Amino acid sequence: MMSGYGQGMGWLWLWIPLLLIGIALLVLLAVRVFGGGVRNGYGPPGPPGPNGPPAAGGSRAREILDERFARGELTADQYREYLKVLGEAPE
Repeated sequence: MMSGYGQGMGWLWLWIPLLLIGIALLVLLAVRVFGGGVRNGYGPPGPPGPNGPPAAGGSRAREILDERFARGELTADQYREYLKVLGEAPE
């Protein structure tokens, strides 16, 4: 006589890992949503810089160009040419 373990145990090895993976994914999703890890343009902006939005008044590319010109890596003609490529007028 079988005591009920013959048919139900066959798929149990699959359901337990799937259940654990599902719980882990739900916890991960909750942490990202409620912890501020997901950004879709809503909420306060981060600091300006390489990982944040561009600073007010110009793009990050313009900032880099200004820094290179200030260090003397670019001539005035090169600076103006690159500004034209960026579509920005010199200030």
